[in-house]
Amino acid sequence: MGRDRLEILTALINAPSFDPIFRTDVIRIPRDHSTYRWWCVVPACERVRSSGADMCSVHMRAWGAANRQGVGKAAFLAAAKPLSPSEWVEQATCRICPDRPAAHTQWRLCHRHLSRWKHRGVPDETAFAGWVAAQQPYAGFGACLVAVCPSLADSPLGLCFGHETRYCKAGGPGSAELPSAWSQRYEQHGRPTPVSYQDESSFRRWCTSAEPMPWPAQVNLRGVRPLLRAEFQWGLFAHTQQPRPTRWDVGSIQKLVNTCRAAGMTSLADLAVDSSDRCVRRISGEIARELWRIYRTPDDARETGMLDTEHFGVRFPRRTSRFDLTAIPQRWLRDLAWDYLAGLLQSPRCPRTAGSFDNLRRACVELGAFLSVDAPGGGHDPTSLGGEHMRRFVADQRRRERDGLPSLGITKAGGKPSTVTATTRGLVFNGVRTVMRDALDSGVADRLGLDRQFLTGLPAGEGLPVRARRPFPDEVARALADETNLGRLAEHHDPADHGLRDIWETLITTGRRIGEVLEVRWDCLGRYGGLAMFWHDQTKVGNFDAAIRIPERVYGRLETRQAKTLERFTARYGYQPVGEQRARLALFPSPYRNPHGTVSLSKEWFYGPFRAWVAEIDLGHWVPHQARHTLATNLLRQGATLTHIRRYLGQVSDRMAEHYVHLAHSDLEQVLQHVWVAGPGTANPGELLTTGTAPLPHAEAQALAIDLSRRSTPAEGGFCTFQPVVDGGACPWDLDCHNCDKFVLSGADLLYWRRKREQWRLLAEGAPDDATADYLHQHFEPTARAIDGLEKALAGLGLLDDALALDLRKPQDYFHRVWSTAFRARDLTAAGAEAGDTNEPVEAG
Repeated sequence: MGRDRLEILTALINAPSFDPIFRTDVIRIPRDHSTYRWWCVVPACERVRSSGADMCSVHMRAWGAANRQGVGKAAFLAAAKPLSPSEWVEQATCRICPDRPAAHTQWRLCHRHLSRWKHRGVPDETAFAGWVAAQQPYAGFGACLVAVCPSLADSPLGLCFGHETRYCKAGGPGSAELPSAWSQRYEQHGRPTPVSYQDESSFRRWCTSAEPMPWPAQVNLRGVRPLLRAEFQWGLFAHTQQPRPTRWDVGSIQKLVNTCRAAGMTSLADLAVDSSDRCVRRISGEIARELWRIYRTPDDARETGMLDTEHFGVRFPRRTSRFDLTAIPQRWLRDLAWDYLAGLLQSPRCPRTAGSFDNLRRACVELGAFLSVDAPGGGHDPTSLGGEHMRRFVADQRRRERDGLPSLGITKAGGKPSTVTATTRGLVFNGVRTVMRDALDSGVADRLGLDRQFLTGLPAGEGLPVRARRPFPDEVARALADETNLGRLAEHHDPADHGLRDIWETLITTGRRIGEVLEVRWDCLGRYGGLAMFWHDQTKVGNFDAAIRIPERVYGRLETRQAKTLERFTARYGYQPVGEQRARLALFPSPYRNPHGTVSLSKEWFYGPFRAWVAEIDLGHWVPHQARHTLATNLLRQGATLTHIRRYLGQVSDRMAEHYVHLAHSDLEQVLQHVWVAGPGTANPGELLTTGTAPLPHAEAQALAIDLSRRSTPAEGGFCTFQPVVDGGACPWDLDCHNCDKFVLSGADLLYWRRKREQWRLLAEGAPDDATADYLHQHFEPTARAIDGLEKALAGLGLLDDALALDLRKPQDYFHRVWSTAFRARDLTAAGAEAGDTNEPVEAG
């Protein structure tokens, strides 16, 4: 196994896409590396950043003082003076002697030449170049005797400067010593310098076991086993390919390498890190997970109960690639869940997020936990299961839902059992039914010997409870848009100013989905013809780069946010992005694991402070998505049609738009025929012929009902109001109703005209050329406006659902109770008058 794994990693490391800097046993990280950054972000500063910071210690102290005075970080970085190096990032050689290490960061001279230069008195930088040209190089002392050290020896003792210091601190094992004044007595006279030992073997053993010197720009893999070295090389490279890599400090990486080397380990797969350094534990865990995917095929992963989505080329956003299914006790059930999820990853129906995977795993864990305590043998033998076991599982879930009891197999983050609710019960039933149906269709159920009664024992139609979100009541809407409350939202719940208030104001103004606002890019704003526009992606419906108009107030806030985002990027990376890089930046970037500034804040980040804010102002339970429902309802009240609302909100259909439309007053008692609009042949197609969309008072409703009932006669798709025809005469226009200005539409005709519209669209799509298609569209355009007007009128009265459910133009619908039950208008008016003036609308027969 070890040989095979080494061959796999060797092939990957030798691939052309592999970064060559990670192929050596001493990995030298360049200064401009984007993932393993070790330099100070102050422009042109040559010093190493402090641990856990992005600046050197000197600039960190200066920044702390400037920050207390209110200076922004971008302004500080622009004004900060770069510093010359004060320590080596790795060993450098003398500029005169290529075989000797440099001993001074400024002059970069070995000890002997540095001593000669200093003897000249006050160093003169202008004369330095001429002095260097006149010097002769000296022979070196060879490589450092420490087995894993790549540096040059600093003296005849055979150790580099760092290991010579460590040797002294270790008590000098073997007592290796140089003669006093060895340079003057031996080296300057060209004589070899003797080294004395009390126990040379102890000195050699120390050299063999000593760890390499830590360098800020170097990872030393010398001395580790070949497979372990390849694993580190691949792990370091794979980390750079992550879209959101965590921060790996070079010192922590070297500490992990030293631990493995000292333990004589062969592979990281056998490592059990017990280190107090959290960074070391994280690094080892991430590399081990990368290796787990490489060392195992999907079939091998199935045997372990793990599903790695990257085996199928899928990585869900903001999630790891591994799904742990080992909590499902029964092997047969775990395999069924694994097979279904693997098939889903390879199908065109592969979901965009991991929610459906989590729900199905929960369902199978619940079923498995129940079978463990209820079925014979813990449910491990599928042939022993029957319909009664599934029925008892259904009864148990419903009882736990009813009594608020804890789940058998699902626990929360702190270990506390999750409570079964109507939602979780619905998710469990749907998930189990899905897995069982897949096993039945694929034939796996027959091979396992599962009883058909067990497979089909779940009740059908146990869907999740569907409840549309309400729009915000007026008092809640005012409180959530109050300037004082908005100021509290920014100050108390977003002290770092990541844009919480800007996101919320954009939501309530535009009615966008929360993800559509959070994920916008830096270049989401623009003016076109002087109008402020907001560009965003409606990924849920596949509508990318969509633009809507926004108020100047919101435009100004987002424009200010653009400036803040650029300033923070400059402060973090030391330069200001331009062009395409700037356009790709997230307008609301995440402060964590965001190496290029392109990752946006998460929904979870927004929901937490928002809930706390709503609770603080004591409004009850409200969620951000209700702003979308509120805007849709307000648009309808202001005269927008469902088509307009659907297009503005980015919905896929009118039916979905109707889900977001709510009315404050119920108008279901209105008869559909009270809504009349002008037909396509009139001067103003779609014009509402009733007095308004508000409930009619008694007198007006009575007059309208009597007028229409006595002056109209049914026609194809509507009513004719031409009196000679109503009285029984012949039509002078040869029954061309649809082009007649005497033709009106009722609410009962909506489905008829919707079907007509679809027929015309199909005809236009099948036209032989564009000219014919344009003609058909133009010919039907007045009728389309009439249909839009009818929908607007029905929606204004809240009767659109009734109109869609009733088609009075089909013969069987003439027996509908609404059609067959009739009353005299004066009788209804009189009855209403006796009960008092309730301003209720009147139903006419």
